[in-house]
Amino acid sequence: MVPFAKREVGLAGKRADARRNEATLLDAAAAAFVASGVDAPVRDIAARAGVGVGTIYRHFPTRADLIVAVYRHQIEACAAAGPDLLAASDSPRTALARWIDLFVDFLVTKHGLAEALRSDDAAFETLHAAFLDRLLPVCAALLDAGGIRSVDAYQLLRAVGNLCIGAGSDARYDARRMVGILVAGLP
Repeated sequence: MVPFAKREVGLAGKRADARRNEATLLDAAAAAFVASGVDAPVRDIAARAGVGVGTIYRHFPTRADLIVAVYRHQIEACAAAGPDLLAASDSPRTALARWIDLFVDFLVTKHGLAEALRSDDAAFETLHAAFLDRLLPVCAALLDAGGIRSVDAYQLLRAVGNLCIGAGSDARYDARRMVGILVAGLP
């Protein structure tokens, strides 16, 4: 075992292995939320993560804490993907299209989150602001890199969000196709 003093400690003050374990737990919770909504049983989340139920409650004492952590984790992943896609894509427009595709995945997998966000739980109050604070600058940078000035980041994300609203309730509706048409039509 590596002595504590020699373990990698991240900026957030957590050891690298603790950050990986938390990410695994958040990914498992996200998968459970996709499958069953935000009311997925904690025991199902624990089984997906390969941990005991107590481990989840130790990290996230309430369901709201877990939902907020999953949402923030996914916001951060989506935000981090923007610069990576811009660096790896053959054009800024391709990067934008791929990033918007990730954003669509983010939106259409939020079964029950909208209802939870409308609840009186104070834990949810800052999520929308965090969403905007992290994702708007990424979208704006991608639009700027692609020379797209006909729409601003807020308008585009709002339009994509509106196109994704019916994704879960109508099997004939293809949100991804509609968003693809929108993105392809950007001048």
